[in-house]
Amino acid sequence: MEKSIHRNICEEHVFEGVYKKYSKDLHNFLYYKFGNQLNPEDKVQEAFIKLWDKCADTTPEKAKSFLFTIANNSMLNAIKHEKVKLKYSQKPFASFTIEDPVFILEEKEYMQKYQDALANLTEAQREVFLLNRIDKKKHQEIADLLGISRKSVEKRLYGALTKLRKEIKNLP
Repeated sequence: MEKSIHRNICEEHVFEGVYKKYSKDLHNFLYYKFGNQLNPEDKVQEAFIKLWDKCADTTPEKAKSFLFTIANNSMLNAIKHEKVKLKYSQKPFASFTIEDPVFILEEKEYMQKYQDALANLTEAQREVFLLNRIDKKKHQEIADLLGISRKSVEKRLYGALTKLRKEIKNLP
């Protein structure tokens, strides 16, 4: 074991030597243990920043242990944080609205009327209508997809819109 003549790693060339010696190994350690999802590159940099902050208290012989401990703890903290985020993302939020209850009721009635009107369309009309309005496909794209002419698509879409307007118009 070689004797170090440096008491700490605050000197730039000593710190640079420590960085060159351990950064790749530290990154690989974190990557192999935790994967790439929690950014091992960032944790390596954070560990070296903390090492620099504590350079007066750290000898070159203790630098490796310090770095690996700090980086490992940082990854474990990130995992804990992700678990907390997951826990709260699954928690249902209180549902409240500032909308008028009458508006909400009318909206439900309208949606039911709309669903009934869609069900009353022919299969061909419903298919073309949903491809156009929901999937945002253009007439030619629908024609190519269904193997029909563009005029057929336009006719089916026009028929669907006419039927929907007629049935939904009768909303109380």
